[in-house]
Amino acid sequence: MDAALPLLVQRMLQPDFYPHPVQTPVQLLQTHISYVFLTGEFAYKVKKPTQFGRLDFSNLEQRAYFCQEELRLNRRLSPGLYLAVLPIYGNDGDYYLKRPPEPGAEIVDYALQMRQFDQEGLFSHLLNQGQLTAANMQQLGQSVARFHATAETSPEIQANGTLESLQAIDEENYTLTQAFMGKSQTKEQWQQTRRFTQQFWQDHQDWLQQRQDKIRDCHGDLHLNNVCLHQDRIQIFDCIEFCREFRHIDVMYDVAFMVMDLDFLHRKDLANVFLNTYLEKTGDYEGALLLPAYLSMRATIRGNVNSMTAQNIATSDYRSSQKLYWQNAKEYFALAHQYTQPRQGQIILMSGLSGSGKSTVAHRLAPHLNAIHIRSDAVRKHLAGISLDESGAGPDSIYTPAMTQRTYQRLRELGISLAQMGWTVILDAKYDRVQLREQVLTQAELAQIPVQILFCTAPVAELRSRLQNRRGDISDATPDLLVHQKQTFQAFTTAEKPKVTQFETQQDLDAQLTSFCQRLAKRDNVRLI
Repeated sequence: MDAALPLLVQRMLQPDFYPHPVQTPVQLLQTHISYVFLTGEFAYKVKKPTQFGRLDFSNLEQRAYFCQEELRLNRRLSPGLYLAVLPIYGNDGDYYLKRPPEPGAEIVDYALQMRQFDQEGLFSHLLNQGQLTAANMQQLGQSVARFHATAETSPEIQANGTLESLQAIDEENYTLTQAFMGKSQTKEQWQQTRRFTQQFWQDHQDWLQQRQDKIRDCHGDLHLNNVCLHQDRIQIFDCIEFCREFRHIDVMYDVAFMVMDLDFLHRKDLANVFLNTYLEKTGDYEGALLLPAYLSMRATIRGNVNSMTAQNIATSDYRSSQKLYWQNAKEYFALAHQYTQPRQGQIILMSGLSGSGKSTVAHRLAPHLNAIHIRSDAVRKHLAGISLDESGAGPDSIYTPAMTQRTYQRLRELGISLAQMGWTVILDAKYDRVQLREQVLTQAELAQIPVQILFCTAPVAELRSRLQNRRGDISDATPDLLVHQKQTFQAFTTAEKPKVTQFETQQDLDAQLTSFCQRLAKRDNVRLI
């Protein structure tokens, strides 16, 4: 038994504390604000009696309230995991869980009872074992998108999305960080990162005003260690319960945590899949404009959390644990600073007939370049106000000249604005008309944004076969369109040809993608993942 642990914690590590069979030994997991006990069928979470910043678990009343809040809020995403809040009784130096109390026993604390899941199902564990897949991240992106679509919003919640409230939270972050100057980050990092976020929000107040409906009652702590696979389903748990201001946030700030976490763990490819899945499902591409500041803020918070844990962790292997947390803190603060550095954006135009493999190439290319992939099929359906799974063909077809014009205009606007913020943007559409390509090229040249054109081709028989066999895709294209598309496709102009790379998609795509990325990196100094 670890004598450095509080007596209650030591007691909860003993099997006879629990009124049910226990898998021994009881395992203890510890964060800077809680203890979690794994007993086999159930897990129990006890809040540490601590107070800092906006978190206050210092007295029994507060811990009781926030246990109930944690139960209520987490049942939104994982109702099967969150079971009950149970009192812990104390009497004469001993403790009891949910038992008839001995004479004179009093409630001394509360435990949140959860259904225990296999820790090997944690996304953090799967990543460490090399088992976390792009498919997992696509499923997570879709789950988070569905959650945000139904998450509560109101004028009270939206009040947390104002410039003033955001600056207040931001300033608290950097004030807390000052205490760790010289230990986990340098003064120069702190000054530059703080100056960037302050200026960012000052310069983009209009973006904040336009996103008031995106301020929702979110999760607030969406990282790999709070997501698991349980009974073949993704479960998202352990949301922020102790501070509404940390949870009533822009949905993109929620998304930023997962992106940052994967970046920190050197898996930008998986972060990119998650982000692109979320953006396509929601259509909230403008939200990515805010990501440089949101990502930096998230990394700063994790730097603070690891620094605080290094100072407060209570274990027998204190020195080795402390060293690890200080090192993590340094790396988080370095990442926060990295996000503030300027980047050269660029636009990649996909071009080709339906079924030529444009989306396949774009989907595989995006993680290599950390690019935002925007499909015309998704944009068109978002503009029409229909689900991505719904067909846009039929009597009320969304495939009209007017809707096509709106779709390409939105693609162009998104591409230019995101590239100006340093993103590589893949605009995935037929781009079969000189005018449509020219509109992008002209605006990109004015904004000094490099443009590449990827022209995807395959034999007509192959195109026809792909379209006939296409399943589970958001595109409504059918084989009968091919003859007209082939006849009306306008060849690349003399000015366009130097920007064009042809992909023969019936051939080895890996080799073609590798060659293209290498040439792109060499020519434009684009950093590959």
